[in-house]
Amino acid sequence: MNRLYLFFILLCFTSMQGQYTEMLNSNRPGGSQGSFSVGTGVLQFESGLTFGQQEHVLKQTQTSLVNWDYAVRYGIWKEALEISFMGSFEQNAITYTQGSAQDDVIANFKSNTLGLKYLVYDPYRKQEAEGPNLYSWKQNNRFQWRDFIPAVAVYAGANFDFADNPLLPPNTESGVHPKLVVSTQNNWIGGFVFVTNLFADRITTDFPTYGYILTLTHATNEFFSIFIENQGFMSDFYADQIFRGGVAALVTPDLQFDGSLSLNMKDTPGLFYGRLGISYRIDRHDRDEYIEEKGKEARQAKRNEKNSLKRAKKLQKKQRKDMKRQKKKSFILDDSLSPRLN
Repeated sequence: MNRLYLFFILLCFTSMQGQYTEMLNSNRPGGSQGSFSVGTGVLQFESGLTFGQQEHVLKQTQTSLVNWDYAVRYGIWKEALEISFMGSFEQNAITYTQGSAQDDVIANFKSNTLGLKYLVYDPYRKQEAEGPNLYSWKQNNRFQWRDFIPAVAVYAGANFDFADNPLLPPNTESGVHPKLVVSTQNNWIGGFVFVTNLFADRITTDFPTYGYILTLTHATNEFFSIFIENQGFMSDFYADQIFRGGVAALVTPDLQFDGSLSLNMKDTPGLFYGRLGISYRIDRHDRDEYIEEKGKEARQAKRNEKNSLKRAKKLQKKQRKDMKRQKKKSFILDDSLSPRLN
């Protein structure tokens, strides 16, 4: 029993050394971005439909909303790097509850953003290198102060906006407007993951938006998780505090379904949304790459790895030559012993 327990601990620590995971790692159903990428060679699709109501007491309007959000993520070059395209298309049916104004329907893209995310710091890499305490189950499964140190990633994206879009702030010009995000992630004992995002969006326009997202997820088992989330943002055009909660179910290692609810605490406007989504990945990850620490030791480790690969290739080449020579000798010997025809 003790040997099986030690083997299980070692297996868990070994399997987490790369960013790639055996099961899909989605940003859904929350609105935040995790710090880790999908892994090299993994193409991932995430999408959802939102249905909701808004009521604005000052404008005296009621709005029925339908929003389609989508994301395509791909791990490139290194385990720490991910390229993504994210956006949403929204339609609002507006009803005026007072006055003679006619009802209206507006629809357009709310965002289309191409960006890169890079993991700049991973504290779990060092913990995995140190390995678990093989003599204490309690030591490995209790909360420690170092668990407060998160993984950190930075994201830089470009919003592709067009003028006269009724869903964007007034005077928004056609062009490319930047978006920046700092993402942190803590993986805690007991299946808890805490993600924070600090973001600045469309910072070169007349109405830049600044905000945060806090997401706490709990995996109740290998295939089911729940989450709660708070998002706050502020600009001269619109500011709000939104609260979300929901569930996600992993149907297969590459397919996930999710559902969530969103609401706020004000009436300019008051909102209530329901959201259903799906995540799916095409997994062509063929080799684990480890996220190395920076510095002299990391460079030396990389050189040692390259030298080991060179030695292995030379050995394979030598073995192939030896096999060819052996086959040639066998052929000559067989030919000399075969009966000759007169």
